[in-house]
Amino acid sequence: MSRRRSGPLPLLGALLALYLAVPLVAFLIRLAGSDNRGFGESGLYDAARTSAISATISASIVTLLGIPLAHWMAHSTGPLRRVVGVLVQLPLALPPVMSGIVLVYVVGPYTWLGERFGGRLTESIAGVVIAQTFVAAPFLIIAARSAFEAIDPQLEDVAATLGHRPLARFVRVDLRIAAPAIRAGLLLTWLRALGEYGATVLLAYHPYTLPVFTYVQFSSTGIPTTQAPTAIALAVAAIVLLLAGFRVPRALRDRMRRPAPSIEPTRPKAVDARPVAFDIDTRVGSFHLQVAHTARSPRIAVLGASGAGKSVLLRSLAGLLGSGVGSVRLGDTELNGTAVEDRRLGYVPQQHGLFPDRTAWEQATFGVHSEPGLAAWWLHRLQLDGLQDRLPQQLSGGQRQRVVLAAALAGSPRLLLLDEPFSALDYPVRQELTGLLRRLQQRDSLATVLVTHDPTEAAMLADELVVIVDGRVAQAGTVREVFDAPASPAVARLVGLMNVRTGVMAAGGALEACGVRVLTDSTLPAGTPVTWCVRPERVVVGDTGGHEATVTDVVDLGSQLLLELQWSAGLDLQAHQLISNGKRPRPGDTTRVHIDPAAISVWPAQAG
Repeated sequence: MSRRRSGPLPLLGALLALYLAVPLVAFLIRLAGSDNRGFGESGLYDAARTSAISATISASIVTLLGIPLAHWMAHSTGPLRRVVGVLVQLPLALPPVMSGIVLVYVVGPYTWLGERFGGRLTESIAGVVIAQTFVAAPFLIIAARSAFEAIDPQLEDVAATLGHRPLARFVRVDLRIAAPAIRAGLLLTWLRALGEYGATVLLAYHPYTLPVFTYVQFSSTGIPTTQAPTAIALAVAAIVLLLAGFRVPRALRDRMRRPAPSIEPTRPKAVDARPVAFDIDTRVGSFHLQVAHTARSPRIAVLGASGAGKSVLLRSLAGLLGSGVGSVRLGDTELNGTAVEDRRLGYVPQQHGLFPDRTAWEQATFGVHSEPGLAAWWLHRLQLDGLQDRLPQQLSGGQRQRVVLAAALAGSPRLLLLDEPFSALDYPVRQELTGLLRRLQQRDSLATVLVTHDPTEAAMLADELVVIVDGRVAQAGTVREVFDAPASPAVARLVGLMNVRTGVMAAGGALEACGVRVLTDSTLPAGTPVTWCVRPERVVVGDTGGHEATVTDVVDLGSQLLLELQWSAGLDLQAHQLISNGKRPRPGDTTRVHIDPAAISVWPAQAG
């Protein structure tokens, strides 16, 4: 149901539409009532034929050369890109007559180039094509460049990790997605070439094109005989514009699309999951990533805040940043110098990474190394039965992410790289897919590198944890080692510890914070300013304990309670308490608190 628009804006738009429509209506009325329309004038149809042929040649030249230029412009930056951009748009800003004058200086009969061709570059069909190509090229190039720029760059990365080389990615990904915009730009280019007059009349007065013929008729006999060429041009323009806006109805497209074949699923071959080792040193803009780690487990997670360098590390492992970023080894296999297309690594980006015009089955079998039987197996294992013929927009967020996983796994990758794969999903869907991926890791021996900022997700899907802070490894070890003994306050916060506080060391390994003395296992000398933390589940609340505190808030988390506690001196901590049938604490209650000294992590204040 459309919403009714009010105010001056529709009126202003209607005035412009009326201004555009009135001359056309007036012409059609005149044409209908005229006795001499000029359809019998000698040379009319030859001129129309010349315009159509030359416009078609011109549009073909622009297509052949302009699409690669537009693709380069969409993926380039810097001064050269800006200069080329100005050159492409210049014919739009120049009056067409001036464009013709500029071209005369290059291909005129007395120029070096004109003499080499014996003057045949002017006053010929070649001259018409040269003039039309110069003034019409921007329409296709600008449309194609905008379409290429709008393509999600992750799709190029996904296609590369699936084994497709640059030319194949251009044809099978970029060109296919940009095709509607390129088609519209091509038709507009053809129309602009067909109607070109200013540059053509200077460069190639003969043979007559339709616009030149119209001018000649107007100069010799006046308005009446110009009606025929004008009517022809209007009819052609209307047909082409209708073609440019035509879209095959979705229902018809769905019927025309080839359904997924019925293929017997093939179980993946059993493989030994091998751990990864890397030593990466690379720069992306002003950001410097310098990380090294040798994993002992085939399942590791890279944990860090936004901007820490997690995605840059994953792209480095995949080979998407080239081979000069450092060393990568998978088991005993060195991947240095191996192109991304040959690494046989599965890659799941942050935002789905699905090709918008391919069904779930086509996505799963798109990889160079994908096997139909294996694709059918993974689609089944990932609970996508019956969805093989759906396009991405016909799938839910969780289903789309499963299709990406199936596509990555259908080529039997040696290592699966996961770049925060579930971060954009709702919590229930995220939990479901995390559990599903964990089962796949255990049952199908998947080697994975997971990038995440969620410590719970990291603990679910990894045996080892690499914590990155500002492009450097802050701590690495098993999940239990990192969670139990964070190496710095920054690591403690990243693994989800909320009780990070400051204090000063006292005698006997105790520390003082807000007037409260807490025993620790630290050996730092007395008087040292420190940062310390304790996990909420290690803060024991009950009837016994060395400290008295007041409950300031109680949050029911379902299976446990989150308690906000405050000591009389002002120190506040959080504690987890399992829900039991006994008395529940309430805000305002006074309770006793015990903290095991071994549960407290302490660092000098300048650390992390």
